[in-house]
Amino acid sequence: MTVEDGIRLDKWLWYARFFKSRGLASAICVQGKVRIDGQVVRKAHYVVRVGNVLTFPKAREVRVVRVEALGTRRGPATEAQAMYSIIEEELSN
Repeated sequence: MTVEDGIRLDKWLWYARFFKSRGLASAICVQGKVRIDGQVVRKAHYVVRVGNVLTFPKAREVRVVRVEALGTRRGPATEAQAMYSIIEEELSN
């Protein structure tokens, strides 16, 4: 699989700096707390592509982001922020 095709969900969440470790990103995926285009995903190896909409909990918020780029490494924050656009943020009580 090439970068143009897609990237593992856990890797993308880690590259985009939503989680401090890839293990944490994998755990949130396996627990079924991530949705891609409205469908619950329970596999960390699910392939993410540009244009997918991801919904997942982060701290006390529910993050909804659109994948803008796949990335090739876990770079600095400015590089990570270019990988997604925030669609909406909600507080989950």
